Amino acid sequence: MASLVTDLLIGKLATILENEGTAIAGIRDEVDKIKEEFLSMKAFLVDAEANKAKTEGEKLWVARIRNLAYDVEDIIDEFMYHMYEKQSGGRLSRGLHKTIRAPCNLWFRHKIAKKLQKITEMIKAIPERNQRYSVGLVGGATTSEDIHKLLQSQAESSFFIREDELVGIKGKKQILMGWLMDEEQHQTVISVFGMGGSGKTTLVAKVFNSEKVKRHFDCYAWITVSQTYAVVDLFRSLIMEFHKSRKEDFPANLNAMNSKDLLELLINYLDSKRYLVVLDDVWDIKIWSEINVSLQDRQLGSRIIVTTRKEDVASHSFGVKSHVHHIQPLLKNEAWELFCKKAFSSNEHKTCPPDFVSLACQLVEKCEGLPLAIVALGGLMSSKKSLDKWEQVCNSLNWHLDHSPLLDPVKNILFLSFNDLPSQLKHCFLYFSLFPEDFVIKRKRLVRLWMAEGFVEHVKGITPEEVADNYLWELCFRSMLQVVRRNNTGRPKQVKMHDLMRELALSTAEKEKFGHVYDGKEVMEDISIRRLSIHRMEGEIKSCPGMSNIRSLLVFAPDMSSLCFSNTLVSRFKLLRTLELQEVQIDKLPGEVVYLFNLRYLNLKGTLIKQLPESIGRLRNLQLLNIKDTKIESLPKEIAKLLNLRHLVMYRFTGNYLDFKYVSGMKVPSNISQLQKLQTLSMIESEGDTIRHLGNLTQLKSIGISNVKERDEIDLWVSIEKLNLLQSVVLMASNEEEILPVKAQCPHLPRLRILYLIGRLQTAIPWFSSLQSLGRLCLRWSRLEEDLLPQIEALPYLTWLDLWNSYVGEELCFRRGFVKLERLELCNFASVKKISIEKGVMPNLRYLWVKNCMELKTVPLGLEYLSNLHSLSLEFVPTEIIHPIRKGGADRSKIQHIREVIHVFEHSSKQVYENLA
Repeated sequence: MASLVTDLLIGKLATILENEGTAIAGIRDEVDKIKEEFLSMKAFLVDAEANKAKTEGEKLWVARIRNLAYDVEDIIDEFMYHMYEKQSGGRLSRGLHKTIRAPCNLWFRHKIAKKLQKITEMIKAIPERNQRYSVGLVGGATTSEDIHKLLQSQAESSFFIREDELVGIKGKKQILMGWLMDEEQHQTVISVFGMGGSGKTTLVAKVFNSEKVKRHFDCYAWITVSQTYAVVDLFRSLIMEFHKSRKEDFPANLNAMNSKDLLELLINYLDSKRYLVVLDDVWDIKIWSEINVSLQDRQLGSRIIVTTRKEDVASHSFGVKSHVHHIQPLLKNEAWELFCKKAFSSNEHKTCPPDFVSLACQLVEKCEGLPLAIVALGGLMSSKKSLDKWEQVCNSLNWHLDHSPLLDPVKNILFLSFNDLPSQLKHCFLYFSLFPEDFVIKRKRLVRLWMAEGFVEHVKGITPEEVADNYLWELCFRSMLQVVRRNNTGRPKQVKMHDLMRELALSTAEKEKFGHVYDGKEVMEDISIRRLSIHRMEGEIKSCPGMSNIRSLLVFAPDMSSLCFSNTLVSRFKLLRTLELQEVQIDKLPGEVVYLFNLRYLNLKGTLIKQLPESIGRLRNLQLLNIKDTKIESLPKEIAKLLNLRHLVMYRFTGNYLDFKYVSGMKVPSNISQLQKLQTLSMIESEGDTIRHLGNLTQLKSIGISNVKERDEIDLWVSIEKLNLLQSVVLMASNEEEILPVKAQCPHLPRLRILYLIGRLQTAIPWFSSLQSLGRLCLRWSRLEEDLLPQIEALPYLTWLDLWNSYVGEELCFRRGFVKLERLELCNFASVKKISIEKGVMPNLRYLWVKNCMELKTVPLGLEYLSNLHSLSLEFVPTEIIHPIRKGGADRSKIQHIREVIHVFEHSSKQVYENLA
């Protein structure tokens, strides 16, 4: 973990040396020396972390490095703060170190340089001290090889678990056996993937060990692949396993053979045999390119099973027929059954006593269907016979994960995934532990937080947002984060972290002073961490040493008031980079916030704040400002001073989503066009000549404009024509009678993925068909008299279509196309009597939502053709059209393949939800 801290610091020092120029005159040499020392030191830290240093001397050494890195960051930030105050002519923060008050800037530079020199000397003294006390990275360590042996041992034990000890495995086993023994003669690769501890190895071991499977193949081999494998050893192991499966003697000189000889022996041995190979716990797809030459396809029906916790490995194109089986968490009833088998194994029928049910449920929920965790936790609880002991574990599971040997398998397997992460991704993963349990976070929010923290490395030719997006994608691929929802391109839109992953991540974060979660219970006497996450507030946080070291303050306590979040509190966090206050019920932004020169991220979404101070322009480093759903109606002209601002989010929902004016933008000054780095601007209210200046914001990827009038047409499209990077456009007319100015030929928008048009359209727009990258189209209140479907039916990537009061005809017929459409929403059609979907249209549709269509004479026709339809929602439609699809109804057969059929209606002034599936 200390290498993570030095990574961040090295990147920061490099940025300062590259970008700050004359600002660091007088200390540049010292900054450069510090950077070089930390670069040299990083190699040793990487070794220290790989070897899991256990001796107290080693722990102290690593901790000292980490603390020195933090000290350097404090000194640099203190210096930059001083320079910022000098350049901006502002007053100095009252709580800053007394040296900053010195009138002589030269003296201050000298003082900072001396501090850096002192740290450089301390760094150089570390090796000498280690040598003096014989501190080194030798002996007493748990190496990655030890962990590999542990995993191999656990894999071997999977062969001997009795079938009656397993839960939820029968159906999965049948699927795999079907793929193994089907009639396909070509070689087939079967990938089984899921997060660590999900039961991949146990499932495959049961299949592999089946006598029926063994009889089907001439020979078989099971290989547990380590993260640092040698190909020659894999070849040797395959040969030994194959011979053992046929009860044959190994070749006498096997250990003396080189890679070429082993490969030749293996190819010849398998020449006329149908084989089964299991490659267990694969981390890198390159293993396939290294060994597939030895496993040639003789069209004898051979099979290869790969287990992995990485989705990109599982979904790899192996060059042969392949199947992917994603291990899902156990269902609630399955998880409960497995836990009771382990925790109450001595009870009659292995049932849970009534007094323990509540606590047992809490523990099972913590495991979130992860079999390894359920078994380990059940084993731990089987030795605890009193309710008091059970309550202790429930209240301190984090501590037990660290200190109970029975939970070591869970910790080791989950942390194997963590240890395999590249340095930057370790920061991003640990950061997630600061969010509340079961917290679902949107991709954009998470990515922007990572950027503000400095976790995102610079990659030439790619924006930081794109790099951070790839980080998130990688964490999901590795099963470190769970995807809750995907966008129309398949990328993660919302993610969460498994409870046990979070417990382990939080434990690591606190040990390494990365971050701390405050739940309002303990008294904070000394804060020696970099990030503070407040989940509950009981009164005001009292001042304590170390607050000035905090770089991130995240508040998830909605009951925190403006009295708690005061100027006094803010002034203690003078070097803050991130301030997360979403949904916190404060009604005023403390004035001290504008003196947080280091602030990159300010999220005020959902607060009660009514206005931003004019001095907001002092936050020169701010990258994100989110004031969505606040009481703010307009921005001060000083907003144009935020020259590093990349994302400005400021729309608010104003009423019922069925109304025309369900969302509105905020007024911005015309000088907003000075923000040349702006990528997101959503949404502004069209006023004066605002639209005319938008073309200057050439980096915009997302824009939203409300209060658009027909007279804005020329200015609007002249501006949009200059915005070549646009991916999302939202245009909303000033009222429901105003014609949206979209008659003109649309400029070329090759990257446009999302288009919202809210307002009247005179004709179906012919240029819709040119939007070849469009994934989501929303038309509200268009009230077209002509059929618009022919203009959009051929869009190749359209996955989401919202049509709200967009057509005034009587029949809406989907006759062709919509090949990628997955979600269709049809709402507020006052005159539509018939909706029909012809056979072969929208074959991938999964969700169909029909609402407020009171003239319909029947449910949508053609439902029986939508074989992939998962959910049908019929809300506030005529009751008589529901009867034929109820159980026993004439049209019941048309919806029997749909897993979820929801009927919503009003009864006694209340909404009633009825499931017809």
